[in-house]
Amino acid sequence: MTEALSDSLEDYLEAIYQLSTQTQGARVKDIANRLQVRAPSVTAALRTLAEHGLVNYVPYDAITLTAAGRTAAVNVVRRHEALLDFLVNVLAVEASEAENAACAMEHAVSEPILERLIQFAEFMSRCPRCGQHVMEAFIQCRDRSMDTRRCAQCLRRSLEKLASEPAPSPHPSNPSPG
Repeated sequence: MTEALSDSLEDYLEAIYQLSTQTQGARVKDIANRLQVRAPSVTAALRTLAEHGLVNYVPYDAITLTAAGRTAAVNVVRRHEALLDFLVNVLAVEASEAENAACAMEHAVSEPILERLIQFAEFMSRCPRCGQHVMEAFIQCRDRSMDTRRCAQCLRRSLEKLASEPAPSPHPSNPSPG
């Protein structure tokens, strides 16, 4: 597969992948129901995906992914899940809104940007210095709208909270001497 797939074809791959994890293969009507499209649209997409070598498609039989199709589908699912995680757990977007946004964004985000989002989300969830504190402050600030007069008060509270917590254990890749 040398050419990029359309957003729509990526959605078909994702649907086939998800349906295939539940059964031995996907069926046209199940794909149509999942994507809320008509069966003739599914059939046309399956023919195109088969031409690209991404699916095994024979009319009236279960549709399965080829090795290349599985790789492409896993990549789409990975992008979707990473974006959904970032939107919900970092930006505190409501789940159904985040789901819709992740579906739209998964087709456009480049691999380097996706990796950076994943790294940032991991940092925010693990950093003992600021991760959770920053998230709490962001949510409070977002809910109240930005009032810079409160920044000093917020910073003071965060520093007090940080000072009262036990020191974090050394990072595994940078153990303390001794």
